[in-house]
Amino acid sequence: MTITRFGTGPRMSEAVAFNGILWVAGQVGDPGASVADQTRQCLAEVDRILAAAGTDKTRILSAQIWLADMASFAEMNSVWDAWVPQGQTPARATGEAKLATPDYLVEIIVTAALR
Repeated sequence: MTITRFGTGPRMSEAVAFNGILWVAGQVGDPGASVADQTRQCLAEVDRILAAAGTDKTRILSAQIWLADMASFAEMNSVWDAWVPQGQTPARATGEAKLATPDYLVEIIVTAALR
């Protein structure tokens, strides 16, 4: 079986597909933006990567969301809830983590089925 990589750079790929599954690397928004804006930016990148792989958000199997501060859970969820397709919501976990830079407030990682 073939492994297909998308957006491959020297350190990592944006996504990797194998055996009908797509693993999308963690997506972050613009440093300094609000939690809501960073969440929108993360999800726009997820949409872009899914489309490049020939799939979409209705095929997301699971999502991991990391917040720099769980106090922003409701703010992030307000954006997530407007974006995620109702009736096709993935399994999801959200936790608090120290992200790559203090300016990153949200990181979103998804796994999706390919078409």
